[in-house]
Amino acid sequence: MKQLGLEREITDPETRARSIERLRAAGVRLPTFAELADPTRIPKSVEAALAEVDPDARDPRNLFRVHWHNSADRRGREPVPAHVVLPQALTGVASPIIVLLGDRFPMIEAHKVLAAYGCLVPRLVSGQFDVGRHRAIWPSTGNYCRGGIAISRLLGCRGVAVLPEGMSDERFAWLKAWALADDDIIRTAGTESNVKEIYDKCAELEQDPENVIFNQFCEFGNHLAHYLLTGKAASRAFAAEAEAAKARGQELRLAAFVSATGSAGTIAAGDYLKDEHGAKIVAVEALECPTMLYNGFGEHNIQGIGDKHIPYIHNVTNTDVAVAISDVSTDSLFLLFGTDAGRAELRARGISEQTIEDLGHFGFSAICNMLAAIKTAKRLGLGADEAIVTVATDGAGLYTSELKKIETKRFGGDFDRASAAATYDQHLAAVDEDHTLVLSARDRDRIFNLGYFTWVEQQGVELEDFERRRSQDFWVGLRELLPRWDQMIEEFNAESGVPYACPS
Repeated sequence: MKQLGLEREITDPETRARSIERLRAAGVRLPTFAELADPTRIPKSVEAALAEVDPDARDPRNLFRVHWHNSADRRGREPVPAHVVLPQALTGVASPIIVLLGDRFPMIEAHKVLAAYGCLVPRLVSGQFDVGRHRAIWPSTGNYCRGGIAISRLLGCRGVAVLPEGMSDERFAWLKAWALADDDIIRTAGTESNVKEIYDKCAELEQDPENVIFNQFCEFGNHLAHYLLTGKAASRAFAAEAEAAKARGQELRLAAFVSATGSAGTIAAGDYLKDEHGAKIVAVEALECPTMLYNGFGEHNIQGIGDKHIPYIHNVTNTDVAVAISDVSTDSLFLLFGTDAGRAELRARGISEQTIEDLGHFGFSAICNMLAAIKTAKRLGLGADEAIVTVATDGAGLYTSELKKIETKRFGGDFDRASAAATYDQHLAAVDEDHTLVLSARDRDRIFNLGYFTWVEQQGVELEDFERRRSQDFWVGLRELLPRWDQMIEEFNAESGVPYACPS
């Protein structure tokens, strides 16, 4: 807990100098956060060079693809971030639900690679992390540790993934292909809800001074990267839809941003959207583990939203609504969206081929976010001129191995048209306002206070540091770090002398 990603100055010039030498030798140039937030600022020479680079290659030029504007083939760049608008025929609500697509990010096909970059680079340019000596430890329930391994490999350092053993087979297959050694993949007990077991393993690893823990749940680089990059991306996607609506004679406003909390990185985009558009911020969790709503606990299968605690970087006192979604719903809809029987049922219900294709971009947490957006629209009484923005962190392709498991667990091994029809009726058409709470000041304080037991009692945060996060002045003040980090990145690049688009 000594390391929270709040560096403003160079802390170790000698370590920094060694890292500069290593990155110079490897031909690595670091993009600034401003460049990733607005890729038009990336020189055209980089775009030209990227044309020859596979987006899944271990090529440091792929760092310049760690943004929301990648094209469908993840090679080119789009002016508006990739997104889909879910139709009322599917959602049952008039409010347009705009979903950013995270599977266009390089290397891992998930937006968590952005969080990993946001956590490591400030440590690197400030001299806290030595790429030639330190091991980067990435605790996660899945995609963040993959993002961490990817960023580590591109920067030429050793990365270690720490994740529960019960996560999807696709996660482990990817890690095996990318990790430098088998012992760089550490499996802890449990599944999505077993975050404390990850923390315990990290506490053990931290005894070795060669290990640097990048705990996404308390790294403010995670919060700030999403505040700026995901916030701007969501705003641009909304602006595009608002412009299209205006051409139809409709005025569209942004009513809410919905995000499963997970590490509470993505939900920081809600702070940006509240500042820019007055949007409400909706935090989502699993009904089987309803920590925010009911001080509850439990196990669930909505992979990507680890829980049983309140992340240190969650700006709780700026959150407006809390929603819980059952993994019975996300499991069942995953089969509805991803099987022949399910897609046939969707067609029979009048869902277009384009929408059915779009749903292939939805992993478990994306389905969770979609359902929470529907609940939000109903609870807040939103109409056709009030849009909701949410995120598909990753796509269905990362969970193919889960299809048969879910079919066996939920449907006795046979998900047929009758099962698909029942799933549609129960888990989509019948979405209601249950387990949806508009937060009062007392509710926010209650949820904030739950964090005490993890961060002060277990992780050793000073009470004064814990408490100062109640005030919005703290969170607004954090944003001053972003231009300072960019200045440090630019100075680092200048000293390394690596040009834009240096051949790998």
